Amino acid sequence: MTLFRSIATLFLVMIVGGQSLADSPAEKREKILMMREEVLSELFDQRPQARAEIDEAVGYAVFSNVGVQVFLLGAGGGRGVVRDIKTGEDTFMKMATASVGIGLGIKDFRAVFIFHSRDALGDFIKNGWDFTGEADAAARSGDKGGEIGEAASVRKKVSVYQFTDGGLMLQASLHGTKYWKDKKLNALD
Repeated sequence: MTLFRSIATLFLVMIVGGQSLADSPAEKREKILMMREEVLSELFDQRPQARAEIDEAVGYAVFSNVGVQVFLLGAGGGRGVVRDIKTGEDTFMKMATASVGIGLGIKDFRAVFIFHSRDALGDFIKNGWDFTGEADAAARSGDKGGEIGEAASVRKKVSVYQFTDGGLMLQASLHGTKYWKDKKLNALD
């Protein structure tokens, strides 16, 4: 079992940690903002009602995450940005996921959080914790396959859409996900 954990950890570090190590904070912010536009465009194409939800919301967040599940343990990580619609302010954030459950595979997915109250938005930026349970089967290669769906969140007054960008995973697990401000990306250069 230790061998599998080591392989999963090494693979996750290579995927998540190897992305953009040499990029400046400004370049990382630009990549995250471009990812946000691509994800929102895909979401609006597949779930047009999400545009109306965002138009009526106080804010939204878009995250990109890569996760690995090897038998009973899983981990993932990514980055994203929270948009306060009233102020127009963007807050760049990181995320990390740990899971316990049965599964095997790698999944690259996107999540969009839509905040329907100022308290929910502020609490997410300040505390950034989400805890969900899920069972899913996702497969996508290029334009073939995939999934999109609404996920249940412990938070009230928050809608969550998540969909795969690529990968193959079969799992039934309980996830703990932590979101927090990215100090480097929120600092002025």
